[in-house]
Amino acid sequence: MSSPEGAGASPVVRDVLAPRPVLRRELIHHGRIWDVVADDVDLGGGTVVSREVVDHPGAVAVVALDDDGRVLLLRQYRHPVGRELWEVPAGLLDVPDEPADVAAARELGEEADLRAARWDVLVDYYTSPGGSSEALRVFLARDLSAVPDAERHVREDEERDIELRWVALDDAVAAVLGGAVHNPSAVVGVLAAHAARAAGWSTLRPADVPWPERRTATMTERAATEVRDAGAADQG
Repeated sequence: MSSPEGAGASPVVRDVLAPRPVLRRELIHHGRIWDVVADDVDLGGGTVVSREVVDHPGAVAVVALDDDGRVLLLRQYRHPVGRELWEVPAGLLDVPDEPADVAAARELGEEADLRAARWDVLVDYYTSPGGSSEALRVFLARDLSAVPDAERHVREDEERDIELRWVALDDAVAAVLGGAVHNPSAVVGVLAAHAARAAGWSTLRPADVPWPERRTATMTERAATEVRDAGAADQG
């Protein structure tokens, strides 16, 4: 049996950037947080497909682990599924050019009234790559301390009634595998933390490690840039 892959080891498989030509792009909906676009995509070999995509700014999530090996879970109402879900602290990357680890620290403070002296990257993933561009990075936060009362964020809307609960990591894993927890950041983060702990934390990556999957421009902005670049090339 092979040993667990360390953070510096070469992976057996790796996702690669390999975009296909977009023949037409239409902005169907411009939303407050994300857009919906329709693309006609040339897959090669004479195959062109139409795909509708949720163009998402991306997000971060935090597995906060205390000195007793417990993970912090939050219960929050999610309207699209009509359920109260147990989650880990998380939030959108909606501040331009904000480093992901800074965004994660902000979300941990706002949603859980906590700070962390130690930050590492647990795992990166796309939440729903068949229909959304959302990229999400999950951090591991340790060496925790409370945010002073005078500096605490006033939670509003769905966050107003958040319930916080510390759960042993093994119990959180059992809840995920037993089908009791469904939030993707919690599922991925809890299982990643369990695997990282089993590997003696050797799989962790620095908090500021590059994240090329993170969106740097909307799909509509990229399309406009591509058109300008193509026009400049034709004139040249």
